[in-house]
Amino acid sequence: MFNEKDIYLNLQDRLVTAGFEHGAKLRAEVLSREYNCSASTIREALFRLSTLGLVKFQEQRGFRVPERSPEKVMELTHMRVLLEGEGTVLSIHKGGVAWEARLTAAHHQLSHIEKRIHTTDDPTDLVPIWFNAEREFHQTLISACGSETLKELHARVYAQFRQQLMVADRQFDFISDNIQHHAEILAAAVSGDKGLTRQNIHDHLARHLTGNTLQV
Repeated sequence: MFNEKDIYLNLQDRLVTAGFEHGAKLRAEVLSREYNCSASTIREALFRLSTLGLVKFQEQRGFRVPERSPEKVMELTHMRVLLEGEGTVLSIHKGGVAWEARLTAAHHQLSHIEKRIHTTDDPTDLVPIWFNAEREFHQTLISACGSETLKELHARVYAQFRQQLMVADRQFDFISDNIQHHAEILAAAVSGDKGLTRQNIHDHLARHLTGNTLQV
């Protein structure tokens, strides 16, 4: 049986990993049976998730998963470029060897998974592992920035970004570029080259600035 925290976290995970379709109606009465809890518990969790932008709520219409939007992806990408660039530069300045070690470990895990995806015909089983590893790497980049506000805003933007691309990114036709991009970001960050780090983060996300990544 799920407790309230588990329900919230499970719904959050499903909302960003294609557990629900874009635009799908989220019915508290239906979900309450799935989670073996009251409908009010589900509604409370959905209201909380709506404050993160992962659920849309309208009076008389209830809760829905946000629709896919190329404009939204470009907006979120610009925010990621700004937040990750600034957060990583601050982490380079403040993080020291401990941060470099955490970042290297996070990259090692992500690189291993991406190389596995690159060499397999059916990456289905690797999708949830990749989602988690990719998020961990990008969160680790900014983890030593010293600003809780920046990290909280980045977590919110990243979750919305990942939700928008939860279908498109399952094609994995970008994975060979990703392997190179993540390695370049790591190398620049560990070397302390702040300008190159910003540029590499921008280049990594540039494919989402055209509005074409939702075409699947």
